[in-house]
Amino acid sequence: MRLIARFALEENEGLEVLTVYADRTERMRLEADERIDSIAGRHPAAIWFERKLHDDFGIAVDGAFDSRPLLHHERWPKLHPMRKHFDARTVLSSHPFKPYPYETVAGDGVFEVSVGPIHAGIIEPGHFHFSQAGEDMLHQEVRHFYKYRGIEKMLEGKTLEQAWPIVSRISGNASMAYQHALRDIAFAAANKPRSDRDRGYGALLLELERIIHHLTDLGFIPNDAGFGAALAYASMRAEEARRLMRRLTGHRFGFDALRDTVPGADAEAVRTFVRTLREQMRWFEAWITDIPSLLDRFDTTGVLTRFKALKYNTVGVVARASGVALDRRDDDFHRARGFETVTDDRGDVAARFTVRLRELFVSLEMMEKLLDGAQESLPDTSDASGEFEAYSEGALGELYLFVQLNNGRITRFFARDPSFMNWQALHLMMPGNIIADFPLINKSCDLSYAGNDL
Repeated sequence: MRLIARFALEENEGLEVLTVYADRTERMRLEADERIDSIAGRHPAAIWFERKLHDDFGIAVDGAFDSRPLLHHERWPKLHPMRKHFDARTVLSSHPFKPYPYETVAGDGVFEVSVGPIHAGIIEPGHFHFSQAGEDMLHQEVRHFYKYRGIEKMLEGKTLEQAWPIVSRISGNASMAYQHALRDIAFAAANKPRSDRDRGYGALLLELERIIHHLTDLGFIPNDAGFGAALAYASMRAEEARRLMRRLTGHRFGFDALRDTVPGADAEAVRTFVRTLREQMRWFEAWITDIPSLLDRFDTTGVLTRFKALKYNTVGVVARASGVALDRRDDDFHRARGFETVTDDRGDVAARFTVRLRELFVSLEMMEKLLDGAQESLPDTSDASGEFEAYSEGALGELYLFVQLNNGRITRFFARDPSFMNWQALHLMMPGNIIADFPLINKSCDLSYAGNDL
């Protein structure tokens, strides 16, 4: 039983907690001050959801192995911003500093290393806390949520049309994935099925987005092992893909591309891109695999076993590189257009690199078979009411969206980015490696800060 998400919503009669599994959703209505039981014993990745439940709504969780604040940082007051009566002005005053107790390992010769939240490179804020014995990593804790942009709260009261530019920009590396899921929700709210032609256009752009980010990773992973030439080559290819995205959508990131009517993609530009990139990446593959010292650096580094990948409900390349055949594109529509699930059972940096490279070639084949797509206008959802959910398989993995509408207005928006799951498994890959391996392991997972920190 795979955990997808655990979150709450507030209605006139009180709070309700939804626990979403792959095969069902469990709902629990809460009376005043009622507590819930933790499920983190069975699903360790539930702990971030449960800490978020408390920070967002004030819901107490019994039996949780970690009850520290998740979203609320040192000067956040005792307020719960997802409650309907929340007033943002109450946050602006000064509040006492409350130190955050990091998880550490004690012992002779053990010391701590802090990395971030401000980094030397162009990167969003994130803190990594290591317990070290010399160069050897004993334990790592990830702490994020330094921005807390308030997107879930921001979208309350908006129509789907008004929400689109915000949802489209939640995460630059998953704009198409978020739009793809939101488009599914719009059609479901209008009780109108999506045609294959409409799905095909969005699927083509989603594969292009996947290619862009796989190219970026295929350059950065060797770069973090000291082979910068790969980054230079892959960056050129990624830039060419970004320019195609701009040509097709008007924007390098494709923001708002799945909102309006589109007669179809520029078939000749797509075919030329596919043909050229396929040849270039065959050369790249031969080049990289002919450098034994580089591949040796990837092998057995940052191993995530299949057992732990399943236990932590990982998704995307992180899961598939550990032998978990999980991909939301595994359906009749995508298989008929060239999709095949790519897996590797080694679970290390080498596996994550290999899965990305093989998936890139699959995406190129799919793009050629998705050229008959044309995007329909969005249906009218001005009178829609109810609860709707949708999934999409972005470059980083499975994305889940939940939207509650009342007469066309959003009363609850919840997004579970793939990185919300995979960040929680990152520490499992550290023991047995030295701290210099951390950037390489981290980059091989390609985890999002923005998508994680709503």
